[in-house]
Parts: sequence; structure tokens; C-alpha cells
Amino acid sequence: MKIDRRITPAKLQPAIDRFLELSARKILSIDKSWDPVDGTPVFTQAGRYTTRGWTEWTQGFQYGCAILQYDMTGEEKFLHLGRRQTVERMAPHLSHVGVHDHGFNNLSTYGNLRRLMLEGRLPHDPRELEFYELAIKVSGAVQAARWTPTAYGTGFIHSFNGPHSLFSDTIRSVRILALAHRLGHVLMGEGDRAINLLGRAVEHAQTTSRFNVYFGEGRDTWDLPGRVVHESIFNTKDGNYRCASTQQGYSAFSTWTRGLAWILCGYAEQLEFFRTVKPAELEPFGVSKRAFVAMMEKAARATAEFHIENSFADGVPFWDTGAPGVASFGRYTTKASDPYNDVEPLDSSAASICAQGLLRLGNYLTKKGDVTSGNRYRSAGLTTAAALLEEPYLSTASRHQGLTLHAIYHRPNNWDYIPKGRRQPCGESAMWGDYHTMELVHLVHREAEAAPYPTFFR
Repeated sequence: MKIDRRITPAKLQPAIDRFLELSARKILSIDKSWDPVDGTPVFTQAGRYTTRGWTEWTQGFQYGCAILQYDMTGEEKFLHLGRRQTVERMAPHLSHVGVHDHGFNNLSTYGNLRRLMLEGRLPHDPRELEFYELAIKVSGAVQAARWTPTAYGTGFIHSFNGPHSLFSDTIRSVRILALAHRLGHVLMGEGDRAINLLGRAVEHAQTTSRFNVYFGEGRDTWDLPGRVVHESIFNTKDGNYRCASTQQGYSAFSTWTRGLAWILCGYAEQLEFFRTVKPAELEPFGVSKRAFVAMMEKAARATAEFHIENSFADGVPFWDTGAPGVASFGRYTTKASDPYNDVEPLDSSAASICAQGLLRLGNYLTKKGDVTSGNRYRSAGLTTAAALLEEPYLSTASRHQGLTLHAIYHRPNNWDYIPKGRRQPCGESAMWGDYHTMELVHLVHREAEAAPYPTFFR
């Protein structure tokens, strides 16, 4: 990646204004054409959103886009759309016991609406606020119940694959446990045992760093620092770690870049949250705040550096850094990305998630006093944001419902649409990619206007 240190949030404001004009039309297009009976929109095929049943994790992104559109523009119709659809459609996601995606679906909707009310962007209504907070409490507890203990004194929230499976994705979803705890909630278990949600969030963060992130030391001396495995497998009989695995990456020994993106963004957000946590709150779990924060910072920095070192000049990565065709590109990190190449697909959704993670990590480190690293990561995030706000990544065609082009969903299963005459998928969007570009733009937009800094725990 070639970091452009000249880019500032203010300089991106004209591109953001154009982005918001496009996003308004596309949000309304999807709402008008999509029948919820068909499930939830997941990714586009030939420019139209379609679905693919695997797990219900994108509906919150659909409505969250409308809420963020209102947040950035003040257009009431998007608030009404997002709020109405949240109330009418999102309740099943609160009690969904089969997924690890609560922090995605429910903080994108109930969480954003709560934040807007606390910021004074919505009229203060105590009953409505209680509704949002009750939803978050329930969702956080249900998510925490997907628990697998390990043989190492910690546990993890297991993926929809089953109790043996630790996904890197979930480090960003675990934030709903943190907020539910902040709101005073607990998970009630067998025998009326109160289970602390913050404790489970802490253990999940520890387990994820230990097994899903590689540091080039200890057990990882053979590997590259900052590499991420999508999935770790545990023996559920004795809790022992067994092996690395992947569902959507090329192999267990390569880095699926969206998995790395979740790690980078997830730990960066957790660092922001735990800045507000007193050391005494961690004492019941036998955890030193200093050591715990250092562990998360190490994981965030390592993945940030790996991403920077394994992306094109504009910060857009391949869908997997070890995919077979990557080697044919040679030293590609100083070259402009070409999403229309017919060798290996790129993944703009990984880029948008990483960009937000880089910005949040940079902001965190700057506040901590490490201005040099902070500026480096902030500039890296802004470099990627600038690329995603322009073609060929910005979707400008009125008939294309996607917002950020060239996202990849599931390459091993061959689910991604390949246009006629091409050998590789390109030119399509994914609901999580569109939403996380909206989040990225929202963060930059807030900074450009010197508006309140958005966090999930506001």
C-alpha cells in the first residue's frame, strides 16, 4: 500500500457529497424493489440485489444504511425508513440463537438509533430509548449464550458452524456484549447463575488473539506477523485447540482478507471501548487492564501492518493473500489496483472494513500519545477511503443497486457473479460492503465537520 499523507477528511468532503447523492437513490431502490418474503438482500448479480441462504446477517446492514443516510444528510424519509423497518423486521434477530452476528445486525439498527437519540439527533423519548436499549440487552445476552469453554482458562462465542468453531468475524460482533454490559445487563444461566457479559467479551477477545492472529513468534515462528486465520477448530470434549481452518478463504494457511478486516476493525473498536473501562471492572476476571489492552493493541497493529504490506497502492486487497494467482502480480503493493483483472478477484468490502479499523486505530494511538503511528494508520485509512469514493469502486450507474463495487462473498463456493465474457467475479456489491463503506464515510464525514465522534458504546 502506498500511503498518501496529503489526504484529509475535509478534502474528501466533495467526494462524500457525491457519494451521499448516489447512496440515497440506491437505498430507496432496494427498499422499493425488495420483498422481505424472499429473505434478506446479500449481494448483487448483474447489478440487482439477490439473496443466498447461509445465515441471516445482512438485514441490519440494509436498514442501517438508511439510518446512516439520515445521520449524514438529515433527510427524514431515511430515518422513517430505517426506524420503521427496524421495528417491523428486526425482532427475530434479537433472539436468533443460531448465529454469531448479533453485533452486526442489531448495533447497525437499534444501536445506531440509540446513538442518534443520545446525540440529540432524534427527539428524546424515554420509552423509545428504553426499547432500543432493551433490544441491545437481549441481543447481547443471546449472543453470549453461544459459549464454548476451552482448556486454556478462556472461552469464545462459537460461529454458526457449531461449538467447535471460532470465527475471526465475531471479534467485531462481540461489541454488543460490551454495550449490553454497560447498560447493566447479564446473561442468566442454569441455576439462576448470573453470567457477566463483559467477562465473556474479554475472554473472547483473548481467545481470538491467541489462536486466530499470528505474530511470528512462539508457536508462530514459522509464520508472518499479522496474518489471520478465518477459523480455529477446538475439540469440544476437552477444549483443546486442534487446527486452523477456513470457510471463505483459499486455505487455512493463507489470509482471507475480510477475516483480517474484522480483526483489525474489531480490536480497534474494543480499544476505544476499553479506554472507558476502569481497571477494577476487569479484576473479577483475573485480568490486568494494562496487559489486556496491550494484547488487543498488538493484534490491531500486527493486522494493520500486514494489511498495508499486502494491499495494492490504494489499500484494496485481493480476496485472499495466498490465492493461486496472486504470485503472478509480482510486487503489486505500489501498483494501482485493477478489479477487472482476470486472474484473481479483489475485495472492496475488506478494504472498507480495514479502512475504518485503520482510522479508529490511528485515532486511538494518537490520543494515547503515539502520534507517529496514529498519523500513519489514519493516512492509510483515508487513502483507502479516497479510492472507494471514486470509480471504479464507486457505483455510479443508476440501474446498479450496489454502492461499493467489486466485493467478494464466497469464492470457494463460487457464489459470486461472473459477468459474461470474464473469468473472475467483479463489478458487484455486497450488503456488508455497502454498509461498511457507509460507516467509513460516516466516520470521515463526522471528522470533516468536527461533529461528535461516533462509537458503538455512546
